[in-house]
Amino acid sequence: MARAATAAASCAPRLLRAALLLLLLVAATRHAAGAPVVSELRCQCLQTVQGIHLKNIQSVKVTPAGSHCAQTEVIATLKNGQETCLNPEAPMVKKMIEKMLKKGSAN
Repeated sequence: MARAATAAASCAPRLLRAALLLLLLVAATRHAAGAPVVSELRCQCLQTVQGIHLKNIQSVKVTPAGSHCAQTEVIATLKNGQETCLNPEAPMVKKMIEKMLKKGSAN
């Protein structure tokens, strides 16, 4: 019986380390699954759409080209919470950005 207790006691630190490692992995995965982080040094938009109906858009974020990405990125957050990358060269997207800029400068 004493031998079984000793074996269980020696496994405890390994189990504790394994549990801690699992907890850290879960926390890191949850962070990675969230919204894109602007400080990442890569483009957020791998594919773009030409446009989306304005009534479906909740907000728009425009990220100018820079060291993180060579192209301007336009990310629309839809009313259902989904994020969609818009083509910044599409005429509809250009008009939307112009309206946003005019609205922002008027305030």
